[in-house]
Amino acid sequence: MKAILNHLFEQKTFSKEQSTEILKNISLGKYNQSQMTAFMTAYCMRNITVDELEGFRDAMLELCIPINLTSEFDLIDLCGTGGDGKDTFNISTLASFVVAGAGYHVAKHGNYGVSSGCGSSNVMEFLGYQFTNNEDDLKKSLDKAGICFLHAPLFHPAMKNVAPIRRELGVKTFFNMLGPMVNPAQPQNQIVGVFSLELARLYAYLYQQSNKNYTILHALEGYDEVSLTCDFKTFSNKGEQITTIESLGFERIEANTITGGNTVEESAKIFMDVLNNEATENQKNVVLCNAALAIKTINLNKTFADCFYEAENSLTAGNAKTSFKTLLSLNN
Repeated sequence: MKAILNHLFEQKTFSKEQSTEILKNISLGKYNQSQMTAFMTAYCMRNITVDELEGFRDAMLELCIPINLTSEFDLIDLCGTGGDGKDTFNISTLASFVVAGAGYHVAKHGNYGVSSGCGSSNVMEFLGYQFTNNEDDLKKSLDKAGICFLHAPLFHPAMKNVAPIRRELGVKTFFNMLGPMVNPAQPQNQIVGVFSLELARLYAYLYQQSNKNYTILHALEGYDEVSLTCDFKTFSNKGEQITTIESLGFERIEANTITGGNTVEESAKIFMDVLNNEATENQKNVVLCNAALAIKTINLNKTFADCFYEAENSLTAGNAKTSFKTLLSLNN
């Protein structure tokens, strides 16, 4: 580790192979807590390279607890990197239930919040969901509820080893950048929100080499989701483009109207308000726009308006809430 840290201090980058080895060693517990803290802190002081991102990703997937869901289901994941510092409510998780309620199969990858107050795992746990990596249970959830929840630490040994350090640091690390890429189900469709335009380009480069339907999303004010506070850029199978809020038929909203709660309890209340169709128009529209973009990722030739209609019907007809309630009932 001393040589690795000196390498970082000299502003040098790692090859794909070196990056893979480093993350494997983290997963295997070959470094102590002080060494890992130093590595993650020093690494945050410069930008990640495409070779490093690819190497870290490959190591995580190689060591991941295997699970096969794609042979029976055409899956999508809605997952952001986090680390945007915006403290929005759990938009992508709610959008996941909207998409499931619209008749699609969602393998939602999530974790506890580190740089944000309440991650997807925090709110799901608070609302009664018990995490599992049992393949049969997850398949049953997909079949009956249209969605399964994949709590990252149950599948990734490396995350288990670094979780205490990430919590203590409380800032985004390269593990934020990896989260969406290392969904253990490896879904055929994915919408990924990222906190910087530079990272969006790195993601797009790697996803171009896959056979996935994908949308890499970055809102221009720094959000890792469609926020309706600003325009956003996407990289997808159809190329890259900037989408204006006005072109979607919406007016720009204020950032403070989509913030999350200060506690898990407050975040959970917003979560249920949305599912009960009792949230504010801004909260609902943000969720529906992200759900619509996910549906459009699966159905490349559908218009955004058609996809938004599907999402809106899922929420207003109560299908999204039914998906959530069914998931909990199966889980318990």
